[in-house]
Amino acid sequence: MESTNSCKAKCNPCCSKVWKWLKDHKENVLLVLLIIFMGFGVMIGLLVRGVTPKLDAQQIMFLGFPGDLLMRMLKMMILPLIVSSLISGLANLEMKSSGRMGGRAVLYYMSTTFLAVVLGIILVSAIKPGNRFSKEDLTESTGTPDLVVTSDKILDLVRSVFPDNLVTSSFEQVITEYGHIDCAPGPERPGICNLTHKIVKRYKDNPNDTMYYTIHVNTKSGVNILGILVFSIAFGIILGGMGDGGKPLKDFFNCLSEVSMKIVNLIIWYSPIGVCFLIAAKLVDIEDLGGVLSSLGFYMLTVLVGLAIHGLIVVPLIYFIFVRKNPFIFIYGIIQAMVTAFATSSSSATMPVTMRCLEERNKIDKRVASFVIPVGATINMDGTALYEAVAALFIAQLNNKSMTAGDIVVTSITATIASIGAAGVPSAGLITMIIVLNAVGLPDDDVAYIIAVDWFLDRFRTMINVLGDSIGAGIVNHYSVGELDSHPDEQEMEETSYQDPPEYPEKEGNVNNGFSQIPAGASDSTPM
Repeated sequence: MESTNSCKAKCNPCCSKVWKWLKDHKENVLLVLLIIFMGFGVMIGLLVRGVTPKLDAQQIMFLGFPGDLLMRMLKMMILPLIVSSLISGLANLEMKSSGRMGGRAVLYYMSTTFLAVVLGIILVSAIKPGNRFSKEDLTESTGTPDLVVTSDKILDLVRSVFPDNLVTSSFEQVITEYGHIDCAPGPERPGICNLTHKIVKRYKDNPNDTMYYTIHVNTKSGVNILGILVFSIAFGIILGGMGDGGKPLKDFFNCLSEVSMKIVNLIIWYSPIGVCFLIAAKLVDIEDLGGVLSSLGFYMLTVLVGLAIHGLIVVPLIYFIFVRKNPFIFIYGIIQAMVTAFATSSSSATMPVTMRCLEERNKIDKRVASFVIPVGATINMDGTALYEAVAALFIAQLNNKSMTAGDIVVTSITATIASIGAAGVPSAGLITMIIVLNAVGLPDDDVAYIIAVDWFLDRFRTMINVLGDSIGAGIVNHYSVGELDSHPDEQEMEETSYQDPPEYPEKEGNVNNGFSQIPAGASDSTPM
């Protein structure tokens, strides 16, 4: 009995120390759990790949179910988090401050995206991955890309900025679609083929080989982030200019933002389990992992080296030049967001985690994070831009087409602009890459050769996208913090303008521990 009590006495101080350490370092614990479970996911995926018979589609779906839940929960928080954080952040800023902040953010986005494109072009021109194989050596993935026209994508982008229905923007996106019709001569020729103003003609190299399409502006499933973003920015700026009249709405969105972040905090603790099964299911789903890695190894190496240089040298160097602080300490604070980006392959789904890391770990002003991160997740795609530039020149090398200086300039500009239109969802870069190929006259069907490894590279370029957004928030915060402090938000103004009631001299003997005593039997209104 005495020995049991002595063990408890020794154990309790030890347990309390461990518990205290866990409470003080809970962010590090979560990061370690994420990395460990990511390793478990790789192990589970490789082990299950060796099981015979192979898992069918339904079994793979069951394996990835915990990961699917994580994706759904993160996507669930995108809309309330974007709307509430943007409106509450901008409503508490003066128009001049928000304008300067936006200008700095856009300048940073365009600069880093263009640098990523240039870096990708330099690397692919030096390594020449496309000259190491022929098309016959590569396995073309099944499926033919849909018809993509550059002008249509630009118009779709503009349509997204101005949605016709804000409610449907939360679950629908605008897209221009082409329906193929057979207009070959014959008795079965459709009547629409005689209505030349109703159809669109497209051909590759030979004008005699003409394809006929009908064109429609339709919608597809997905959140129109850009339209909601623009509306929220306009709403927040106008609300901020209303003064006391807009205070009820300001309080509402401030409260909604706080509640959204608390829900995100709960979701984050589930993320290690979700990350584990997301990776495991994806590894099991690939049919010929070794063949894909061997046939496109140099292409993948070129992309990964470019992303590594951009993420570990270029962007940190920009941060150091402008902020004069150690960029890797800043990057350590967002490791959790980068791991989530790798697992989900979506910068939009990672956005709640990114904002949480910036505000809580890197101490970025909430008004800066709530403005820069949603905008960056929509238009800042450094990793995607670099990937598109490398892929375009890789396909040119596969086709033995020499790229002139003009072609390279067009590739640089088009990849920069196309990456802005890439939605923050998995593999969105494949669609915008077709725009780059069309701009320089390359066959867009050749995208099929690199689809096999897009799932893998997409995870790394999403990490770089998230890193670029976060570094941008750090730089903008450094230059905007003085302006934000000189224009405090409404809550801070109320606190500074609050006047304590006048203090009256206390009668000696009526003071006890700093509080005046009311005589027994006296009410609140009884004069002292």
